[in-house]
Amino acid sequence: MRLWGAHVLGVLAVAIAVGMGVWQYDAYNARRAAEQRDLTGAAPVPFASVLGPDSPFPSKDVGRPVTLEGTWIGDATVFVDGRESDDGREGMWVVTPMNVGGASAPAVPVVRGWVPEGTTLAHLGAAPSGEGRVTGWVQPTEGTGQSDPDPTDDILPQLRTADLVQRVDVDLYGAYVVADAVAPADRAAGLDGATLDQLPPASRFTGLRNILYAIEWWVFAAFAAFIWWRYVRDALRDDDEDDEAEDDEGEDDEPAASAADDAVGSAT
Repeated sequence: MRLWGAHVLGVLAVAIAVGMGVWQYDAYNARRAAEQRDLTGAAPVPFASVLGPDSPFPSKDVGRPVTLEGTWIGDATVFVDGRESDDGREGMWVVTPMNVGGASAPAVPVVRGWVPEGTTLAHLGAAPSGEGRVTGWVQPTEGTGQSDPDPTDDILPQLRTADLVQRVDVDLYGAYVVADAVAPADRAAGLDGATLDQLPPASRFTGLRNILYAIEWWVFAAFAAFIWWRYVRDALRDDDEDDEAEDDEGEDDEPAASAADDAVGSAT
């Protein structure tokens, strides 16, 4: 009866560890499925149907074409470095946020196009303003942990929410949109089309991390089961030893009692 607590604790620990491992394994499979799915040729859908202001980015919608309508925040335009063109030229993305749903509503960073390395905002001229409409591919914001060597300039090393939110007075969605065409005014200012091929390569360890976490949880489950088995085995062995000790004491008492009986018999 006293082992019931150990049994309950052991089953609970093993079940939780196995469940966490299965959850991480499912996350690994979801990432692999998202990488294998190509949505770039699908029909565009409204951006709001893919992602809400406070929602995490849905991995199943990476690269999905969307339509976006809102108000440009031209004074928050930045460059994102490290975007190589198809012919091998070093360059940058030109990114301008767009309010979606009003002036105080959250904004979506929009990649308007690509420019060669060394281009400045002065070269581009006036940024877009007023109402705008964009069709493009939705992507999750980047977060490789790369630091910005000069936070005071207009060039960012990656398209990360934490860097962009410091340049606007509104919240930002956890996504951005790569425009599928360059506006005529931007084309005249020297912008070329940005493509998804210019995205930084995905880390090989993104999905691997989930599978390693799954293995770690399963190893913990095996360890918990081993500790549970050892505790129960030792407890049962102690019980057996106590029983044997009691039996031995009983056997030692029997000869003594017999000798006493013999002594009494002789005296009579």
